Amino acid sequence: MTRKLLFSLAAALLALPAAAQRWTLDPQGGIVWQPQGDIPHKDHLEMTGEQISAVLRWAVDERGAFHVERSLVFPLLRVKPDDTHASLMCRVATDIPSLLAVNTSAVGFNASALQFERVEKMLFDGTLRVQSLWSFNGVGAGYDEVENPAPVLAMERTIFPSPTQPALCERYLLRNIGPKPLEISVPEFTQEFVTPAHRGMTGSYLIRAEIADPGVRTLQPGDSTLVETLFRACRVGESLQPTDVGAELAARKAFINEVTNNLVLETPDPVIDREFRFAKIRSTESIIKTAGGYMHAPGGECYYAAIWANDQAEYVNPFFPMLGYEIADESALNAFRHFARFMNPEYRPLPSSIIAEGRDIWNGAGDRGDAAMIAYGAARYALARGSKSEAEELWPLIEWCLEYCRRKLTPQGVVASDTDELEGRFPAGEANLCTSTLYYDALRSAVYLGRELKRPAARLRQYAYQADRLAEAIDRHFGATVGGYETYRYFDGCTKLRSWICMPLIAGLKNRSRGTVSALLGKELMTPDGLLTEQGSSTFWDRSTLYALRGIYIAGEADRATDVLARYARRRLTGDHVPYPIEAWPEGSQRHLAAESGLFCRVVTEGLFGIRPTGFRTFECTPSMPSGWKRMALRHIRAFGNDFDLEVERIDNDHLSLRLAVAGQPARTFRIRQTETPQIRLPQHP
Repeated sequence: MTRKLLFSLAAALLALPAAAQRWTLDPQGGIVWQPQGDIPHKDHLEMTGEQISAVLRWAVDERGAFHVERSLVFPLLRVKPDDTHASLMCRVATDIPSLLAVNTSAVGFNASALQFERVEKMLFDGTLRVQSLWSFNGVGAGYDEVENPAPVLAMERTIFPSPTQPALCERYLLRNIGPKPLEISVPEFTQEFVTPAHRGMTGSYLIRAEIADPGVRTLQPGDSTLVETLFRACRVGESLQPTDVGAELAARKAFINEVTNNLVLETPDPVIDREFRFAKIRSTESIIKTAGGYMHAPGGECYYAAIWANDQAEYVNPFFPMLGYEIADESALNAFRHFARFMNPEYRPLPSSIIAEGRDIWNGAGDRGDAAMIAYGAARYALARGSKSEAEELWPLIEWCLEYCRRKLTPQGVVASDTDELEGRFPAGEANLCTSTLYYDALRSAVYLGRELKRPAARLRQYAYQADRLAEAIDRHFGATVGGYETYRYFDGCTKLRSWICMPLIAGLKNRSRGTVSALLGKELMTPDGLLTEQGSSTFWDRSTLYALRGIYIAGEADRATDVLARYARRRLTGDHVPYPIEAWPEGSQRHLAAESGLFCRVVTEGLFGIRPTGFRTFECTPSMPSGWKRMALRHIRAFGNDFDLEVERIDNDHLSLRLAVAGQPARTFRIRQTETPQIRLPQHP
């Protein structure tokens, strides 16, 4: 099969029908949907703060009315048994607008419920906003029922989590758009229940919904008013803190702005840029402030106040230094500290997950290659973070994990593990490609890191030697012709293509890159939703698709990678399930797990821009820009102890201009070939 045919096939497989492009880009930085003939429609999305996560299951029905069910998760209110999933959770479908009453009579009080809602516009920019029009039928003798009375009230809902409190906030802005004054009656409303004491780790919990500031408000034509609602929880006997919804909204917007204004992507494709912006938000908002320190949470109504060797150590922690968000960096270091608690002289496996705010562990899948995951993530994090003190602290953990992996080498020279990050959902044999590749990359990073820390040269030569031997063993043991492609088998005896054959690409192992890229983009694995986990199955996980995209860029196949990336971004950002990368299907109903958004960001930083940390102030940079683009830039990169921009411009078919602009320093420009890898050195600040 020719390269041109493969390229066309991948494009066709990922092409979306026009009807599936439901959302469009909003000029203010979000996405917008204006319902027309494309209703009814429903979707779900997750938003998170330090003490709450909320999955909003929303719908616009066939008449244009909005409905929402709030799935509230309180990670610090623990229930029994105190396991991975033991957050206090409840679903609340309270319809706040239905509680309001409108009176238009100049005599007496003839209040009517709001009716006949029609959603005009929905916007998402880190908060969910719903703009709709309402009308109602009059009360009393002489009023005829009208099917669709003229709208008299405009409403904008804004729904968002408190950044720091256990509260979901809702703000309703009501504006009189009719010709007559309106009286809006806001009821005194509280909805609460107390959980059974025997089911909570610390007794009973109070879950409370309430409307603030009840009363009657008169709106002249054109006037507006606010109705604010809180959904909160606490331990019985404790008091709910006073919560100013306006201040919470300002804090949520400040967080979004901070994340948005660092690590800014500029390409000719605005959808990729916008999805990158959203992925930064999702990957960093989902950090819980637990008794065991900040812990990044996958989410999905399952995974909070806990950390994993894959989601946190391997996926998202190496990304955080690029963004420079202090709480994210703190959560990454805290995760590695927790894993370091379990180092042992007998080299028993580290736990796959540390749960319950750090009080317990989960290792139900056995050794998933967790030591390789942790060594890989910790070494890359330490290099990009550029902090010698943090690196000194992490070095013993990295060395322990490397030695653990060395002791697990099989006679074939690859690393044995009970399973992989899919935890037995699909077979992984006694030694899988993913674990060995992560160990290989960790060895390479350990050499770079050890040099910065002035570790013995003999030890670093040993790591380099082990990496070289492992690269040979990976090719010898896993290299195979599978499905007609010169690629890798995922484990000994595996005869089907697997999406994780992308792993050698992300580590820079290129012996079989051409066949592996073709296999990843071929009809056996590629679908409109990304890669199938296994040839012939119906299961897909975004994590392997995003790893594959990064690897295809690193392999130098920018055109093919960008074709897939552009279609992926459109499906996730402007399709029917928005706006973030998702976990899996059919498992989990495409939850917006947060670490997957970190993987999307790494497609850009490590794939498109080819950043590979090699020191506290140094990195390799191999831009992989598609032929159809003239320029791209990544601004305010906050890694390696600096704030800097990378700008790439096309000179001709073979050469690029790479401009490095460091804050406070004269810009430098490099003329490079398409596949050239300059070593970039940044200034050392006092």
